[in-house]
Amino acid sequence: MKKATLPALIGALGLMLSLPTQAFVAELADPAWNGKAVPKGMQCQKFGGEGPRTPALMISEIPENTNVLIFEYSDRSHQPMDNGGHGKFGFAINEQTGSTWVPQVSGHSFELPKGFFMIEAHRNPNWDKAGAYMPPCSGGRNNSYYVTVKAAQLKDDKLKIHAETVLELGKY
Repeated sequence: MKKATLPALIGALGLMLSLPTQAFVAELADPAWNGKAVPKGMQCQKFGGEGPRTPALMISEIPENTNVLIFEYSDRSHQPMDNGGHGKFGFAINEQTGSTWVPQVSGHSFELPKGFFMIEAHRNPNWDKAGAYMPPCSGGRNNSYYVTVKAAQLKDDKLKIHAETVLELGKY
């Protein structure tokens, strides 16, 4: 994906009017993550995280014409960090694939793995460390973390959302 399209993509994200019409499946593909509790060490560095990162994911039943997956990491228990407050980024995929494995993204960094592009850095760089993704960072107050995954088509600098699903990451 060319960097020149990113500003247009960011603008399109603010104007998404297409309603999701198809279902697809997002699953945790990392055995350390069970969806109930954030694994030890995967919390932010401020609270002792060691190499924290998102879980790897398996996305299947991807709607036709999807060429981008969008990930919005959130803390449901803390309103300022809900709705993508822990970071928003996209992952380019082949439009012909019905499923794909999505690798982990390191926390506290702006360096994303190949195929990823940042949409919005996490919203609270003064709380912990700046980066595209801030790992769970509630200090163990049992906050509820999740990721919203959107299947979309980016074409001619316009973004059309085909479907979205929510995947629970666990409590910390």
